Amino acid sequence: MKTKHWFVFILLGVIWSSSFMWIKIAIQEVGPITLVAFRTFFGLLFGLVVILVRQVPLPRTGKAWTPLLIIGLTNIAIPFFLISWGELHIDSAVASILDATVPLFTILIAHFLLQDDRITIPKATGLIVGFMGIIILMSKDIGASSNSLLGQAAIILASIFYAISAIYIRKTTEDTPGILRSAGPLVSATAIMWLGTLIFESPIQIPQLGITWVALLFMGVLGSGLAFVMAFYLIHEIGPTRTSMVTYLFPLGGVILGVTFLHEQLTWQVIAGAIIIISSLAIANLQPKKPTLSVEHSQMTSR
Repeated sequence: MKTKHWFVFILLGVIWSSSFMWIKIAIQEVGPITLVAFRTFFGLLFGLVVILVRQVPLPRTGKAWTPLLIIGLTNIAIPFFLISWGELHIDSAVASILDATVPLFTILIAHFLLQDDRITIPKATGLIVGFMGIIILMSKDIGASSNSLLGQAAIILASIFYAISAIYIRKTTEDTPGILRSAGPLVSATAIMWLGTLIFESPIQIPQLGITWVALLFMGVLGSGLAFVMAFYLIHEIGPTRTSMVTYLFPLGGVILGVTFLHEQLTWQVIAGAIIIISSLAIANLQPKKPTLSVEHSQMTSR
């Protein structure tokens, strides 16, 4: 990796890992559906600008658009909502750690749905270790408010949606240009989330605080726009395997930002859970046979 690659890699990790902090900030003023609606709208605007500047031709058939619109629901709208709702009840640091389990769920699901991505001994070991980390992380809320456990469950469910979407992306969008693979799904995600806002969170909550607008713009333009472009750039330049290592930065960045700026509590369960889950990702990638979907696409979600 050259210096420019390291710069983009670290910047990508900073953007995605900090999204959990920005969600926690924005969710204090707007509802989770409204938050995602603004976020996807700003991300879509960025994607359209890139498409216009690069003069990327748009798909002309319903067959080409269908998988992109489905991905918008399963890989953006639903998991974004689950993470935002979950952070109503749990710390952003905990959310960032749980979200780092996406590759583990992808490994498990891909074993049953993809012929060329079976579970190996390192992958199986990584899965077991990773789920031990999840149990330790959730153990701090046993006996506490049920909302805390539900919040963590929502983040885990979001990770499962990301994993399922990753496999679907691999099967249906191999010939789709990278920017369309990113911007296309934002069309359906934006539409469904604004519809949801009108139905469930009407009247629409227009943020009054400047920091909330900063959070929404950051998550939309950077987290759901620029980050996609950077991720595909790295996949082309350094390969999907190395690009996927950005996942390792999620717990580190999420915990540091949550504790430092949001004054979240740093318990032994958070520390142990983060270390164990990061270790599980390293174990699962000890002997990769070849680039797989879990490596290439599971992080294409905007965080």
